[in-house]
Amino acid sequence: MKKLVLLIFFFGITSTGFCQLKSSTFEEVDSLQQIQKRKTIVFIHTDWCQFCQRMKATTFKNQEIIEKLNSDFYFIDFNAEEKRDIKFNNHTFKYLPSGNNVGVHELALQLGTINNQIAYPTLCVLNEKNEIIFQYNIYLSTKEFKILLEKLEK
Repeated sequence: MKKLVLLIFFFGITSTGFCQLKSSTFEEVDSLQQIQKRKTIVFIHTDWCQFCQRMKATTFKNQEIIEKLNSDFYFIDFNAEEKRDIKFNNHTFKYLPSGNNVGVHELALQLGTINNQIAYPTLCVLNEKNEIIFQYNIYLSTKEFKILLEKLEK
C-alpha cells in the first residue's frame, strides 16, 4: 500500500510539469554568454528582507515565470551580503564589511544602486554585453513580473 501511495505521489508531481528555476553564478553567465547571448536578470536580495523572501516564495515559484526565465534569460539569485570574491566581466568584486558581521558586496552596490542608494529587493537586467539596461528596487508580484518579462523580450 505504501508503494502504491508513493508511486501515485511521484507521478502526480512529475505530471504537473513541475520545474525549478535555474540560477547561475556570475562566473557561469560570463561563460554562457560566449555560447548563447541572452539578457541576464539579477535578483539582488538579503536574508533579512521580508519583501525579498516573499518574492522568492511567490513570484519565483510561479511556473510560467520559471519557464520563461529558464528558456529566455540567464537568472542570478544574488545575496547582497555574499562574502566570497566574485569574478565577473573581467573584474573581481569583494565583500565590503561595515561593522561586526555586517556589510555589502561590491557587486551588489555596482548593480543595485539606484539614485545613490541600494534597497532590497532589486532587479537588475543586463544586456548580452553585461551592461545594465534596467534596474528596479521594489517588490514585484507575479503579475507585475510577467509584464516586465514581456517588455524585456522586445
